[in-house]
Amino acid sequence: MDLAGVTRHEPVTVDAGRRAAVIAPVVFRDERPHILFTKRADHLGEHPGQMSFPGGGREPSDADLRATALREANEEIGLRADETTFHGRLDDILTVTDYAVSPFVATVPDREYEPDQREVAEIAVLAVDDLTDRANYESERRDHPQYGEIRLHFFHVDGYTVWGATGRMLVQLLELTTDWRVPEEVDRVVDPDADYPV
Repeated sequence: MDLAGVTRHEPVTVDAGRRAAVIAPVVFRDERPHILFTKRADHLGEHPGQMSFPGGGREPSDADLRATALREANEEIGLRADETTFHGRLDDILTVTDYAVSPFVATVPDREYEPDQREVAEIAVLAVDDLTDRANYESERRDHPQYGEIRLHFFHVDGYTVWGATGRMLVQLLELTTDWRVPEEVDRVVDPDADYPV
C-alpha cells in the first residue's frame, strides 16, 4: 500500500448544502496495512448497521472539514488529533441522504479504540490484502430513482460487508494506493426495486 498515491491525488469536490467529513484510518499491524471501519449502531436513523469510516456532519464551530473529521472520529472511537497523520483526501461523495462527504486518509496507531456505543456498535480492522482479494469482492448494477444507473461495490471480509458510500470511498482508496482495480464487468444486474443489503 503506497499512500503517496493519495498525497498526489487532487480531490474532486461536490457542492451541497449539508457537509460531512470522515477519516479512512490506515493501521499497520504486523507491518501489514489494514483499514479501520466502524459498524454503525442499529438504532441510528441513517444507515443503521452499515460499515462506515469514523466521521460525521460539520458543525459551525469546526474550523474546516478536516477538523470535522477529527472531532467526529474522537467522539466515535476516541482517536486523538496528535496521533493522526494525514496523507490527503479522496473525492467528495454525495450520499443518498444528500450529504457531501469529504474523506480524509490518515495513518493511525494500532491500539484499542473505544467505540461510543450511542453511535458505533463495533470497530473492525480489515487487512488490505483481504480487501483486495478478488474472491472477497462483488458488484451489481441497478437503476437508482434519483441517480440513474449506478454500480454498487461489496467487500466481504471477516464476516463484514463494506458497501454503499463507504464502498465507493474504499474503491478509490484501493485504486490510488494498490495494484487492485475494479473489474470491468459487474457480477449481476438487479431490478431497481431489489432490496439493498442490511
